[in-house]
Amino acid sequence: MERRPRRNRKTATIRKMVEETKIGVEHLIYPIFLKDGSGIKEEIPSLPNNYRWSIDTLLKEVESCVNLGIMTFDMFPAVDESLKDSIASYSYSEDNFYLKAISKLKQEFPEIVLMSDVAMDPYSSDGHDGLVADGKILNDETLPILNKMALAQAQAGIDIIGPSDMMDGRVAAIRNHLDENGYSEVSIMSYSAKYASAFYGPFRDALNSAPKYGDKKTYQMNPANKREALLEAELDYLEGADMLMVKPALCYLDIIHVLKENFNIPITAYNVSGECAMIYAAAEKGWVNYNHAISEILISMRRAGADAILTYFAKDFATLIKE
Repeated sequence: MERRPRRNRKTATIRKMVEETKIGVEHLIYPIFLKDGSGIKEEIPSLPNNYRWSIDTLLKEVESCVNLGIMTFDMFPAVDESLKDSIASYSYSEDNFYLKAISKLKQEFPEIVLMSDVAMDPYSSDGHDGLVADGKILNDETLPILNKMALAQAQAGIDIIGPSDMMDGRVAAIRNHLDENGYSEVSIMSYSAKYASAFYGPFRDALNSAPKYGDKKTYQMNPANKREALLEAELDYLEGADMLMVKPALCYLDIIHVLKENFNIPITAYNVSGECAMIYAAAEKGWVNYNHAISEILISMRRAGADAILTYFAKDFATLIKE
């Protein structure tokens, strides 16, 4: 036999030398849930090892993450029902604890990168990502609300805007609105290929943001469609997105790959709550080795083409690397 591939696997040093795909903490974005109040650290039952934080406890958590090398965070607000309305007005209110937290975190840790979520559902009494009228989600009427939300976040100090709403034309609307108001340096990481997935349950539990009726299939993508992801990504690219995201990640590695092959801007992946919850549950049962499983999952996303990965495993993986 002239070719024996096993020769390149015979020692750990050789395996490391010829390793094709690398992953480090610099590739990770840590999603965190924020709640108004103080002294709060509430574990999310359906998403073990993840918590709702008040800003005072979150400062300590961010410090510990920075010490592990995690420098990028995606923030999601758990808003009290009493503050929600049909037009998500609290999302751009001066009293919004989420906006105050952005400013506080940037003041305490100017070196970190903060990403936001732009969609109506955390603030909407309907629980949908867009404006609802007569049971329908209105696309164009939603855009001015998203513009106000994005501008308020930029004014608070956010580095990257993350439109997750899946309304048509929202990237161009937000980009123009930010530029017109002097925030041309704020980036947009667009949720370009966001699928109507079964794996969002724990996230919605964390924010209490599930739709009050119906589902999100009229605006989120059909899991059966691949070519449509190219269309969504192209539109966001042409409208000014700086990065394109695929959500979820684990069931959509082919979508990550096809976007990476077709666009010359960074491709990111969201390793969503349900994907992570499965591993937590299996590891708790002793059915999988937790450290091995999360390492394999994250490397698969990098191998598919993800330049950065949003994952609830970020802190555990960073700890594993450090150890």
